Amino acid sequence: KMFEKVEVPVLGIVENMSIHICSKCSHEEHIFGEGGGMRMAEQYGVDFLGALPLDIRIREETDGGKPTVVAEPDSRISQIYREISRKTAAKLALQAKSYASKFPNIVIQNN
Repeated sequence: KMFEKVEVPVLGIVENMSIHICSKCSHEEHIFGEGGGMRMAEQYGVDFLGALPLDIRIREETDGGKPTVVAEPDSRISQIYREISRKTAAKLALQAKSYASKFPNIVIQNN
């Protein structure tokens, strides 16, 4: 509702830390409950874009300068990030074009 008040469009919900993935055995557990992001998306009438896991590799790789999508491009986590990115890009493409303000170019580089 806060974004509606300031007229910021909401593309959808991304649930962070939706599931914990054990770094030792890869066991998956919903330590913060299950389906909260989906329920919120339904409650506010917006799309559910995806759910990001809580996995130590995300922090370690990002802190080391290589996000998981670069460090492990074929991993399940990278697939999740790419799917959320695709859904977000598709939602952005459907937005009406406004040239009222300009944003700087965003550049992603593989080093």
